[in-house]
Amino acid sequence: MTQTLVMPDVDLDSLRRAIQDEYAVVAQEPEHGFHFFVGRPLARLLGYDDAWLDGVPEATIASFAGTGNPFSLGALGPGERVVDVGSGGGIDSLIAAKMVGPGGRVIGVDMTPAMLDKARTSAAEAGLTNVEFREGFGEALPVEDSWADVVISNGVLNLMPDKDAALREMARVLKPGGRLQIGDILVQKPVPQDAKEDISLWTG
Repeated sequence: MTQTLVMPDVDLDSLRRAIQDEYAVVAQEPEHGFHFFVGRPLARLLGYDDAWLDGVPEATIASFAGTGNPFSLGALGPGERVVDVGSGGGIDSLIAAKMVGPGGRVIGVDMTPAMLDKARTSAAEAGLTNVEFREGFGEALPVEDSWADVVISNGVLNLMPDKDAALREMARVLKPGGRLQIGDILVQKPVPQDAKEDISLWTG
């Protein structure tokens, strides 16, 4: 039985601007106070090992705003290639870069310039040369076909109206037999269509 996905009638550019505005504040003023947890307390809540955070600059840890733990689905191996969809301030990308080591490579993709600035600064401060951050959207990843062994994502798929397009992109950049490790929000009952079309509810 096939299920038809009804797309919310929301202006994509307006939604992206609202999300960028919200997460620019998370990047630049993590102490601001949000309706969601952020920072090191959130990382502990989600089961991040303290050892993973060793060497990750505090500025990036402070702007962590994930909803899950993609590494709970399995550690990354030395030499693997990883794409981090919606990399934010870079915490998961930097953890991944340490896991895969100098023989591996990580590409973080995000659409918020303030988050990209923070991630790039933190990567340089941490001395990690096997990670780079590219500006782009989850529905159109700036990564070549079949490049990645693993795609990770944390709390970002729920912000994309066209989840099918985002998942197709993740599949496109994965090598055959590659792994998808996502931490995100799930609901157990349908969300009313009018709620899906309210941009203020997407950003909180």
